[in-house]
Amino acid sequence: MRSGKLTVVGAGPGDVDLITLKGIKALQNADVVLFDALVDQELLEYAPQAEQIFVGKRKGCYRYQQEQINELIVQRANLGLHVVRLKGGDPFVFGRGAEEMEYAAQYGHEVAVVPGISSSVSVPASQNIPVTKRGASESFWVITGTTKEHKLSNDVALAAKSSATVVILMGMSKLGEIMKLFRQEGKQQVPVAIIQNGTTSQERVGIGTVASIEDTVREQKLANPAIIVIGEVVQHRQQILDIQKAYQEKGKELFEKV
Repeated sequence: MRSGKLTVVGAGPGDVDLITLKGIKALQNADVVLFDALVDQELLEYAPQAEQIFVGKRKGCYRYQQEQINELIVQRANLGLHVVRLKGGDPFVFGRGAEEMEYAAQYGHEVAVVPGISSSVSVPASQNIPVTKRGASESFWVITGTTKEHKLSNDVALAAKSSATVVILMGMSKLGEIMKLFRQEGKQQVPVAIIQNGTTSQERVGIGTVASIEDTVREQKLANPAIIVIGEVVQHRQQILDIQKAYQEKGKELFEKV
C-alpha cells in the first residue's frame, strides 16, 4: 500500500466561473475525480487526465452509498493516487467533506480541503438578496432542512423565533412544516424566496411570504435543488428593481425634455 492524497474541493454553487483558482489547480493535478450531482460537468474539462467517477446522490436515488464513496477514495489513494472529491458549494457546509477526510486520514493518507463558495450565501446574492443588511438583519442561520434521520431539523423552530435571516438547504420536501413553524410565531407576512438551480442558466425564483409561498411553489412548479430564504432581506431584491426602474424612467423623462 502506497500513501496517496485526498483533496476535497468545493465547486461553488453551480456557475462554473465560481470555482476558485485553487480548486482548478487541484483538478489539474488529480489522478481521480469523484464528483457529485450538483457539480457542472464542464469543470471536469480541467482534469482530462484523470479517471472521472460520478458518485452523485439525489433524493431517493443513490449511485453510491456514502460508505462506498469512502471505500472508493481509500482504494484509489492506496494506489498512491491523488483523489479529488469535487462537491457542490462548500464541502464543509452540509457536504460531508469532513467525514471523508477523517476516513482517508485513518488509512494514513494525506488530506486537504479547498473551500468553495457556499450556495447558502451566493445563491441568494445571485438574486440580489443579502443575508445581512443594516436595519433588516444582524445575523443569519444556515440550516439543513432534512437531518440524517430524514426529519426536519429542530434548529428551524429555534430560528423561527429569531429576527435573523434563515437560509434552509435541502428543505423543499419539508416546506409545509417549515412555514407552519414560522406561522406559529406570527410571521405570516415575512418575505420568503425560493431559488431553484441557483447561479445556473436554469435558475428560477419564486417570491412570496410565509403565508403565500407554498401557493407560489405550486403555481411555478418549483422543486429541488432549491434554497429557501426567509427574512426581511428578501425585499432588497424588489427594492433594487424599483430603484433601477425609477432611474430609467427619470432618464427617459429628461431625454424627452431635451
